[in-house]
Amino acid sequence: MNQIIDFFQYLLNSEEIIRTGGLVLITLIIFVENGIFFGFFLPGDYLLFLSGVFAGTKLLNVPLWLLLTCIFGAAVLGSATGYLTGYYFGARIKNRPDSLFFKQKYIDNTRDAFLRYGNSALIISRFLPIVRTFAPLLAGLIHMPVGFFMLYNVIGGGIWVLTLVGGGFYFGEKFPWIVDYVQYIIVFFLAITTFTVIKGYLNARKEKEPEKVSE
Repeated sequence: MNQIIDFFQYLLNSEEIIRTGGLVLITLIIFVENGIFFGFFLPGDYLLFLSGVFAGTKLLNVPLWLLLTCIFGAAVLGSATGYLTGYYFGARIKNRPDSLFFKQKYIDNTRDAFLRYGNSALIISRFLPIVRTFAPLLAGLIHMPVGFFMLYNVIGGGIWVLTLVGGGFYFGEKFPWIVDYVQYIIVFFLAITTFTVIKGYLNARKEKEPEKVSE
């Protein structure tokens, strides 16, 4: 049991992932987190930013172009896998009971994002934890045309990766001492993530309350 707990703690530790797993593990985690439903808990935003920081300080000895290419490819292919899963196994997903790694409310929250933002939700969702994982699944589930999906998938993946990895690389190269404050960077991203998720949940509840009253 302790080994399982240690394994999950390792998966949630972005700094340890980058130091020990390198580019291969970073790429694999981004692939899973962007479209495989049980990967929603994996680090996304701050893993990208920290990988850029570590590359900028040369603690991760990988050229920026290769880092960007691998992470971008993982993000796009991960989302495409999620889309195909939703497209072909949508009925099973809708009827799947809640478990440790899946809850129907994740699908409901993602559906709310689509209703609010339309197809651009696929771009916006890149910056929303949990929604980022389930947006491709829902796009496949509602049989969104594959051409539209891939267009928004590529655009959203490009903006997400360039913003976070590129930003991290810039800070790492210009301010190498930033690696001494990695824990604060993680706390910062976790705070933003928590605030975003809670705000989205509260907004969704407010919008549903009038519907219940009208019924």
